[in-house]
Amino acid sequence: MSDVARVGLTSVIIVAADSGPLLRDCVASMLAEAVSLEVILVDNASRDGEVERVVAAHASDARLRVLRNAANIGFGPACNRGAALAAGDALLFLNPDCLWQCGTLEALRAILASDVQIGLLGLCVIDAQGIPARGNRRREPTLRRAVMTFTGLADMESNSAELGGVEMPISDADAPLEYIEAVSGACMLLPRPVFEHIGGFDEGYFLHVEDLDLCRRVRDAGWRVAYAAHLQVTHAQGSSSRARPVFVARAKHRGMWRYFCKFDPAADSAVLRVIVWLGIWTHFLFKLPVLAMRGVFRARR
Repeated sequence: MSDVARVGLTSVIIVAADSGPLLRDCVASMLAEAVSLEVILVDNASRDGEVERVVAAHASDARLRVLRNAANIGFGPACNRGAALAAGDALLFLNPDCLWQCGTLEALRAILASDVQIGLLGLCVIDAQGIPARGNRRREPTLRRAVMTFTGLADMESNSAELGGVEMPISDADAPLEYIEAVSGACMLLPRPVFEHIGGFDEGYFLHVEDLDLCRRVRDAGWRVAYAAHLQVTHAQGSSSRARPVFVARAKHRGMWRYFCKFDPAADSAVLRVIVWLGIWTHFLFKLPVLAMRGVFRARR
């Protein structure tokens, strides 16, 4: 990162990996903001031509910078490389299939400025129909919570940490700012000093679960993870991964295993480690035929 951060400048980091036409809309919607920002587009060796189209569309806008990687190095590593180029005093990590609403960035920055204890801030991620994602408000995925969720024993409408599973109930848009364990990784805003202090994303994750890891380490370092239900971003989920469902699912299951080993007290038990490892990869194998057919079907379209 730049040695001296520019106060008030937000560095928006977007990672592309054959993300499709939505990438152009994502970048355009962010550059439409009237506040001080820069967009750092990190290209993980895309071959769909969309990064080139983005560059051509905004050739005269000095706020856009592109970093090209020779290979797909994964989401977290790409975010870290984008952050290394950042000049702002706050970092916004945004998925390439998100559509931004003008005024949202200013509102997010105002929340950060209002509470120095906030180390990571998320907002309400909605789909194209305006329905909030269930992953907006999350608890960390301990073994007990994962079992509760998988078996259906979790009370999905309960805010109780004891009764609930990994996902928390969808909150009302008028709900006040709240402090929770984890937010959606589709859009996360961090003060630059916090990101630097915790060492950025754990590059041991390739794709998925690195957001939960980041939230956990922010909390472990003494800051709070906050969620603003009244602010929204539209997310057309999975544009980069629809053509590679098996690859993405494998990366997600590997991420689940890494998170379990790093943070779950149950991982101290050798027996439970074996059981969890078998459970994770058995789940992947059961999903594999459907995922493979989905990939073949999309490849033929």
